[in-house]
Amino acid sequence: MSMDQYPVQEPLLSSQGVKKRPLFVSSVKWVLEILMWVIFIAWVVFIFLYPTQFGNELFEKFVGASSGTLFGLSGSIFLLLSGPILLIAFLAIAHLIISGEDEFHHKKNSKYPSVRLWTFPVLVDGPFGVVSAAEFIGILLFVVYIIWAVYVYTLRNLSLISQLHLTSKDEGIWLLELTGLRLGMIGLFCMVFLFLPVARGSALLRLIDIPFEHATRYHVWLGHLTMLLFTLHGLFYVIGWGMQGNLRYEIIEWRDVGISNLAGVISLLAGLFMWVTSLPGVRKWNFELFFYTHQLYVVFVLFFAFHVGDFIFSMAAGAIFLFMLDRFLRFCQSRRTVDVVSAKCLPCGTVELVFSKPGNLRYNALSFVFLQIRELSWLQWHPFSVSSSPLDGKYHLSILIKVLGRWTDKLRGVIMKASEVETAKSPDQPFQPHTKITASVEGPYGHEVPYHLMYENLILVAGGIGISPFLAILSDILHRVNEGRPCLPKNVLIVWAVKKSNEIPLLSTVDMESICPYFSDKLNLETCIYVTRETDPLLEEGIVHKATNSSICTASKGCGMSVLVGTGDNIWSGLYIISSTVGFIILLCLLDVFYINRYGVQSWWYKGLLFIVCMFASIFIFGGCVVGLWHLWERKTSARDEYREDGRKAEKVPNNEDMEDKNFFEKNHSSSTVIQYGSRPDFKEIFGSVSKRWGFVDVGVIICGPPTLQSSVAREIRSQNLRRESHDPVFHFHSHSFDL
Repeated sequence: MSMDQYPVQEPLLSSQGVKKRPLFVSSVKWVLEILMWVIFIAWVVFIFLYPTQFGNELFEKFVGASSGTLFGLSGSIFLLLSGPILLIAFLAIAHLIISGEDEFHHKKNSKYPSVRLWTFPVLVDGPFGVVSAAEFIGILLFVVYIIWAVYVYTLRNLSLISQLHLTSKDEGIWLLELTGLRLGMIGLFCMVFLFLPVARGSALLRLIDIPFEHATRYHVWLGHLTMLLFTLHGLFYVIGWGMQGNLRYEIIEWRDVGISNLAGVISLLAGLFMWVTSLPGVRKWNFELFFYTHQLYVVFVLFFAFHVGDFIFSMAAGAIFLFMLDRFLRFCQSRRTVDVVSAKCLPCGTVELVFSKPGNLRYNALSFVFLQIRELSWLQWHPFSVSSSPLDGKYHLSILIKVLGRWTDKLRGVIMKASEVETAKSPDQPFQPHTKITASVEGPYGHEVPYHLMYENLILVAGGIGISPFLAILSDILHRVNEGRPCLPKNVLIVWAVKKSNEIPLLSTVDMESICPYFSDKLNLETCIYVTRETDPLLEEGIVHKATNSSICTASKGCGMSVLVGTGDNIWSGLYIISSTVGFIILLCLLDVFYINRYGVQSWWYKGLLFIVCMFASIFIFGGCVVGLWHLWERKTSARDEYREDGRKAEKVPNNEDMEDKNFFEKNHSSSTVIQYGSRPDFKEIFGSVSKRWGFVDVGVIICGPPTLQSSVAREIRSQNLRRESHDPVFHFHSHSFDL
């Protein structure tokens, strides 16, 4: 039965079933949002004005009025250029706390569907990949800023040189060095934005609902721009010094008062190593090389502070401080080893891992985690989408891993070897320690709002293992339908392209009838599977591939994932950020009063070192105290939950042996499943058919797969939206692919 044969139904969640926020809460959130926008716009406007003479005068007036305080010059600059970022972070925390952690607010789609900036793909090919209209506006703003700043600085440089009455050679040297100086300043402001996207649990990213998987793209773009500016900054100085004949002396000079050139050279070299190894070709050729060299960010930041001193470094310190806060919290979370409740090797070259987690660790079907297996590497962390819904079970979380590279191949080998050991030993033989997998997990991270629940009509497009997050989405929708929870989707179309038919049983890991009996009466679900490298079915009906099962990591006492994550409890996370920031201000004040001023410390690089030490010490001491209390609260809460819910150990963990016992088509209604062999999805035909059947509605299209698949879908969505007629649907593009 096709979806157009189903009667038109009302959404599964009506507006009467949604709790309305109290007027006071809505008013406070509105005030916070207005305040954050005012601060952010004022901060950005000042950055745009800074290259001008007027901007410099404003800067000097502010510094002159505030530098006499306890914090001195560096404190004044920190307050002006880094303070707004931290203030917005505080307000974002308050906004998240007021919004609540678990409450799902229904956002009724407009009666008249329309294109949205964040979901309309403008660029689909090129170096940026798929770019939405909102992202395109952001790129344009950065391009305008760079052009504007270079233009204004060039005019100021020429005006200054014309007043000095220099020879032609000296004019050229001065122009090179002044241009290098200005490019370095522009790069410094770009570096402010460089560190914001890589704070995985950042309150700022959560506030605007940009998950880390998307934010990494912005980090990559800004990394290329920042390193280009810093490289030109260094190159112009090197050429100028060469023209003067003192290149060797200038490069190795380390001044106490003033810019330390050698520190800048070391910082730039570290940045260049990271930049070159992060290029797509190098990263794909050797991911480990990219991963390990990227740890040079510590050298890059430290020697950058030595190079420019404390007061210039303070311009970018706010964003770096937020990154350090997130990094320390991730370090604390990753110290815990997590029980692997179940580890299985599936026949299609896929590994399933099920982890133990505490009941109060929240996530949604769009979340992902970073995984470390210590038997494979103590340093490598890899991101994976969750394949389970939070409604599947309170105390476990599962992921699917496609065996593609060396790390995943080693993981499969460890599980297979452990499976052989478990099979060979006698039933009364005690558990062997060497069969244990030692896992550490960071996260979960992801979208703050489960946007897959915001559309009545969904198209899920997957390529290969990209079906993993859609299993979680499908399970989440079915659970919500069955339990009467807030949920809009009523039409769901799954388009899945696989290389071989042995991957098809992955879809049966979601036992739809078990989750929601007679779900077809409440949810219109259609599945189109394209097997691209087979022209005919290889199996007779009723026969499926067997999975190699191995419960190799059971423990007598469960050790779940830690809740010490930025996306965890909003109150504890807020206390951690605020206490660390207040502690930093206190330490900076004490350092300035009792050491720098008392002993007349003048060395720029040394004051830059002290500034970084204060940042780290405040996080370790003040933030560490909050993290310790947070950890104790977690243990107490977990113990109370275990006492109240004796059913934890009886909770059913998903068992893929069902794939062997029941035919996929019998379980999941083959009448709504179409399998095509030897062909690829024709998105023009698919979207055209949907347009005719669904009519004038908003359609959420979520894609998880390789860049080529994303580009194909985005191109068709753009085409459909641009030439749509008044009665056609509006397609909204959402990518759920992680590409480091």
